[in-house]
Amino acid sequence: MLHNINHIGIAVQSLDASIAFYRDSLSMPFKGVEEIAEQKVKVAMLQVGESKIELLEPTSPDSPIAKFLEKNGPGIHHVAYEVKDIEAAIAQMIASGARMIDEQPRNGAHGTRIAFVHPKSSGGVLTELCQADHS
Repeated sequence: MLHNINHIGIAVQSLDASIAFYRDSLSMPFKGVEEIAEQKVKVAMLQVGESKIELLEPTSPDSPIAKFLEKNGPGIHHVAYEVKDIEAAIAQMIASGARMIDEQPRNGAHGTRIAFVHPKSSGGVLTELCQADHS
């Protein structure tokens, strides 16, 4: 079902303040910034090998990322695994007894379709299933 780690999501207070570390200090190629209005977040993608780092900045105080930052501070928010067929992956997760936050895919950054597995089903780690636009 899983093909690789698509990205690791990291919650940050400011993209501008955070991008420089990954781009300049770690020499990761910067892939751009995108706002996802329905999730109240701006994301910056940086490449590392075949995977990416996704920096997440809230665009509203009531966004899930703002709430995460308020509770936990900056840091790793989720791990996203790439799948070929998001609907089949969701069905397999539900059949295995996993609790899903998203039982239907939604739109993610950079043309992806995503669904989150509830952390109570994945040992406390927010897990994202991600179907890339080239899948």
